[in-house]
Amino acid sequence: MAPSHALRCCKRALNWVPVLFINLVVGWSYYAYVVELCVYTIPNNAERVSYLVIFHIFFIMFIWSYWKTIGSKPASPSKAFCLPRAEKELYEREERAETQQEILKKVAKTLPVYTRTAGGAIRYCDHCQIIKPDRCHHCSTCEMCVLKMDHHCPWVNNCVGFSNYKFFVLFLTYASFYCAVICATVIQYFIKFWTKQLPDTHAKFHILFLFFVAALFFISILSLLSYHLWLVGKNRTTIEAFRAPVFTNGPDKNGFSLGFSRNVAEVLGDQGKYWLFPVFSGLGDGHSFVTRLVHIDPEQANRVLQQNGKSPADGETSPPVLSNNTQHTADDSKEKNVLSDGGQIVSVTMESEP
Repeated sequence: MAPSHALRCCKRALNWVPVLFINLVVGWSYYAYVVELCVYTIPNNAERVSYLVIFHIFFIMFIWSYWKTIGSKPASPSKAFCLPRAEKELYEREERAETQQEILKKVAKTLPVYTRTAGGAIRYCDHCQIIKPDRCHHCSTCEMCVLKMDHHCPWVNNCVGFSNYKFFVLFLTYASFYCAVICATVIQYFIKFWTKQLPDTHAKFHILFLFFVAALFFISILSLLSYHLWLVGKNRTTIEAFRAPVFTNGPDKNGFSLGFSRNVAEVLGDQGKYWLFPVFSGLGDGHSFVTRLVHIDPEQANRVLQQNGKSPADGETSPPVLSNNTQHTADDSKEKNVLSDGGQIVSVTMESEP
């Protein structure tokens, strides 16, 4: 037990090495720009002040969004997705996979779960002992199931998912602007030092190296940002981009796409005044997602829960619950009345692929 605990502690400490590296590079870049460039190299006060103001705006937004991405705890599924005690005991005693699936299907009928494994089975995490909500995956590094998991990022030592994906996108955005501002303002002094129009001073090394580092990071970060902006527009996670989510009628890579504007709103929110700031403004609760084929009315679904004696606990928001007898098919746009287990009728809209 002791060696295992010691190894786990060492692993957790090593996970912070990439974060330490990034902070050292950013700290040096701040010194090189503010002190070596603005204080010792730029002779004009107006130019110096304007550079410092623009630089600090993007520096603050970059650091703010970066540490929000690091500090936001990954959102995990609520207790509503745990097996009830009786079903859990039956599941653990049962050795046949088919019977275990029947137990899971019975419980999943009262949950907004529409995705399946590649083999069509209910997605269940044996580590966390929960039925996985749609778009939820288990992270072996964080040792937990993460809602709408995108990927585990070593540069922030955290899982990027429902709780911090907006912060991650803003971090990439402001990091790109931060590097672009450095390159755009440093290049004239880079050329002057390179062509020996300025005398060799201790600032020369810092400014030359600062330009190269900023340009290198700008290219790499911009490519990553472009990819994630594309994912936002398609309403996909990195995992879904490589492996399409599987619904009851098979894989559908566009299953969660609702159109560009609604896809963007799911991540950034429906109020534009919050888009540029690393404060949570995304839509939903991370447990259930509207798809382009199945639309759930949360209020109506919650009324069904309450009438069935399954009202959410005080202070806890329950995800919409719907009978999973609905087929995930690409019929022409029409409405169906689906009978839930409690005999209540829930309206489901089925739409064709745009």
